[in-house]
Order: sequence, then structure tokens, then C-alpha cells
Amino acid sequence: MEHNSFPQSSVFTMAARLISFVLIVLIMYFLQGILVPLLFSMLIAIILFPLARRMEMWKIPRLLSSVIAVIIAIVAISGLIYLIVNQVLNIGKNGNDMLAKFQGILATILNWANIKFGITDDMVSQKFHEFTDNVLSNATTYLQTAFSSIGGILSSGVLVPLFVFFMLYYRDFFREFFFISFKSAGKERINTILNNIYSVVQSYLVGLITVMGIVAVLNTIGLLVMGISYAWFFGILAALLMLIPYIGIAIGSILPALFAIATKDSVWYSIGVIGWFQVVQFFEANLITPNIVGSKVSINPLMSIVGLLLGGMLFGLAGLILALPLIAILKVILDSIPSLSHFGFLIGEPEEAHLKSQSNFSRLRRWRVKELLKSRKKVNIVPKK
Repeated sequence: MEHNSFPQSSVFTMAARLISFVLIVLIMYFLQGILVPLLFSMLIAIILFPLARRMEMWKIPRLLSSVIAVIIAIVAISGLIYLIVNQVLNIGKNGNDMLAKFQGILATILNWANIKFGITDDMVSQKFHEFTDNVLSNATTYLQTAFSSIGGILSSGVLVPLFVFFMLYYRDFFREFFFISFKSAGKERINTILNNIYSVVQSYLVGLITVMGIVAVLNTIGLLVMGISYAWFFGILAALLMLIPYIGIAIGSILPALFAIATKDSVWYSIGVIGWFQVVQFFEANLITPNIVGSKVSINPLMSIVGLLLGGMLFGLAGLILALPLIAILKVILDSIPSLSHFGFLIGEPEEAHLKSQSNFSRLRRWRVKELLKSRKKVNIVPKK
């Protein structure tokens, strides 16, 4: 009698874990209004913790040090927002000239399409009217979404500083909560897990901010060399879009490329902008980020992309920003639980041995799959003539 089937208890355990995962995702989706500000607050608190701790070492009371740290964060973020808004308004002053340039480019494209494919202005006009009618018919939905987004941003602007303050001020209280909640695991183990989570997330966030600063400088240098106006604005904006992993800097290259088309006499400036940004992205991915962030945030690209998709489905744009830090936290937790450590292994980066071209026998011998190894040897026996 063969015993190759999985034990029934293992099937039930796997089903229970899958159901628990689905329930957690559903709860996160329905509570995103409070979870998103809370998660952003946690990340900001982790960034500000060294500053607050340093002030406490200078004999500043924890209450005052937490308030000062939050105020510094508010000033920094407000200054960045002011810079972006001010530059956008300055660019908008020349909006009529850029609009005229784009209209000329559009007319050239339509003329080329008419010659090559027979697409007339009437056909384009018809499609445009269909599009505008569709937009107007859904205007109410768009307005509701816009106002709800504005309301969410305003509420987050009030909630996030409060959350950050309490996370800094009550941090020992929250740590004690984890000690009480997981008594059976032992305080030492829980303390190690919390320290690992802090170390991994801080390494990722501080490394990301450093990389963004370097990329902003490189972007700006390239734009200045090409003579693109508002080089600092476009360089910083593209660096900020790195908060969206993999595609952020590519999206950030589109705006200065369009601006180059509208303000320069040759299309080669636009091509040069896109080319330079891609060169910067190549160096960022292969040289800058690996040397600054290091291997502490070891997540393989496949799981990163899956996490980004899930984060985008759950929380939209905020989910794309939060995805990688949350996956890093999840990996630390999974690695610390023996029964779930195999999932942590799946999230992590493969070792060199997993990527080398090895013979089947070498892999089977490494994995100690004796039965398969014997069967392969029997199949590969060549009879003597």
C-alpha cells in the first residue's frame, strides 16, 4: 500500500492558512481608510526614531523630543510640497505657448496619419467627441472620487502626525504589548523579532531616501547639460516617483520629455531626456541601490512584483508605496516562525547555487532525492554493444 498522499491534517492546516490569509486581505481592504494612514505613520516613526532617541540622550524629555521630531517631519514634507506646487505654477505661466506648440505637433501627427493610413480630421474629431461624452456622462463618479480622495488626503494630513507622535511617545508601551501578547514565545525572541523588523525597515527607508537624493542630483545634472528649464524640479520629481518601485523613474522621465518637446526646437532633446533617465535608472538598480541598501532587504523580484500588484489592488497608489516595506516585515515574521519559515524562504532572494547551471544529478544529490537519483541512473544506463 502506497503512502504518497499528504496527511489529512496537513491539508486542513494548509486550508486554514489560506482562509486566514483571504480573511486578513478582506479586512485590510475594508479598513484601508484607517490602515493606510497608520502604516505610513509607522514608516515615518521608524525614520524619526533615531532623531527622537538622540534628543532623549541630550536629556530632552520624551514628550518634547517626540513633538520636535514630528514638527521637523512636517516642515520637511511641507517644504517639499511647496517646492513642487510653486514650480508647477511657474511652468503653468507659459502654458499658452506650450499648448500652441503641442497643437502644432498634433497637427503634424494628424497630417502624417492622414497620408499613411487615411485617418482624416473628421474621424479624429468623432472619436474625441465620443470620448468627451463618455467623460461627461461619468463626471459625477469622477467628482465623487476626487472629493473623497481630497477628503482622505486632508484627514491623513491630520491623522498621520498624531499617529507618528503617539508611536514615538508610547513605543515602550507598544513593545510591552507584544511581550504580553506572545508570552509563550519568550521576551528575548519577541524582542529580537521587533529589533529585526525595525532594522530591516529602517535600512530600506534610509537607503531609499539616500538613493532618491543621488538620483535627483544625477537627473538634474543631465537636464542642466541639455539645457532643459526647471531641471531641479523635474530631477527631484522623478526621484520622488521612485517611491513606486520599478516604474517610478520611468514615469518620471515622461514629463521632462514632454516639456522638452514643448520648449525645444528639436525632438532629440526629448529622446536625450528619456535616454539619460534610463541610464540613471540602470546605474541606480545595478550599482547605487545594491551598495547603499545592501542585502538586508532581501526580496526576490518576482515576489516584489506580486506584492506591488496586490498592494495596488488593495490600497491603490498608497499600496504601491507600502508594498515593499510590508513584504520585508512579513519576511522577518515568517522567518522567525519555524512552521512558516518556508514561506519566508520563498519571499527571499535565491542563493547563487539556485541560479547556476547544474546537471540534474548535481541538483538531486544536493537535495538528497535518492529515489529520483536512482531512477535517473537506471534510465541513463547505455547497453554495451
